[in-house]
Amino acid sequence: MELLHSLASQTWFIALMSIALIGGVLSAVHHAEVIAHKTGEPYGALVLAISVTIIEVSLIISMMLSGHEGSEFIARDAVFATVMIVLNGIIGLCIFIGGIHHHEMSFRNEGTNSALAVLTALATFILVMPIVTVSTPGPDFTKSQLAFAGIASFVLYIAFLLFQTITHRDYYLPKVKEQQTNSNAHADKPSNLKTATSAILLLISLVTVVGLAEILSPVIESAVNTAGAPKTIVGIAIALLVLMPEGYAAVRAARANRLQSSLNLALGSALASIGLTIPTVAAIAIFFNLPLSLGISSLNIILMYLGFFIGALTLAIGRTTLLQGVVHLIILFEYLFLSLAP
Repeated sequence: MELLHSLASQTWFIALMSIALIGGVLSAVHHAEVIAHKTGEPYGALVLAISVTIIEVSLIISMMLSGHEGSEFIARDAVFATVMIVLNGIIGLCIFIGGIHHHEMSFRNEGTNSALAVLTALATFILVMPIVTVSTPGPDFTKSQLAFAGIASFVLYIAFLLFQTITHRDYYLPKVKEQQTNSNAHADKPSNLKTATSAILLLISLVTVVGLAEILSPVIESAVNTAGAPKTIVGIAIALLVLMPEGYAAVRAARANRLQSSLNLALGSALASIGLTIPTVAAIAIFFNLPLSLGISSLNIILMYLGFFIGALTLAIGRTTLLQGVVHLIILFEYLFLSLAP
């Protein structure tokens, strides 16, 4: 009887924390969108991408420092899951939902192809190279290789940011037709006071989300262990938690026929996940002498490059239909299923 009461109490606690987490996510999205409307594209997407990365980094580092069994794989699993969920889940869902409502959507393929190229290089540097290097056995870097990979990832991400926000910003702006049909584009920009207030509330929302996610992460680990599921599920759960703000905002933009904004959000999140998360995690691992394993399995390499290949085809011509969304979503479901039954 006491066991049942304890389980019921724990279930209610998890439910309340989950509701509060969703509330924090929605609040973060709202305030990020206020800032985005003030600054314009692609800066708005950048604000949300960096905000989400802060959540991911804090979760990964807290779990690494805990020293639990398998903690050296948390960064790898979370970053790989982020790439797969963004590339196939968020983008696929945006194209699918947009296809249902608008049949065909358009975007500027110059920017999206550039972002996909950088993402492919970053994912290869971090997730594939450890498998083929010979200085250490297994899917690990030496400390010098880890430091170089972290620095290279950060430099490549900064180069992309300069390209996106300064030298070729127009590649990431909606097409003229889309801007004309988007009522939000013609709305008055928020005042400086409202923008500053939203910036403060965004920080509060992010701190709340980080705190709640850290409370829930041990529960997730315990549930995975109890169910006897593979440890990689913890990384997938972390990625799903931290991508909630981006995913919600991206899908809502696609439903409003603003696929360019959706792609900016999705690809920006995946790029920040590697370009900012890995250098930070690598520095922590080197400084505290923590084990860190980044190489993914042969199965996951095949799934990742399948996602990149299909993504390149999807983003090649600047137009999407519902069918492309279905293909991406099926790849996501294949990844999730094989994570449970490898």
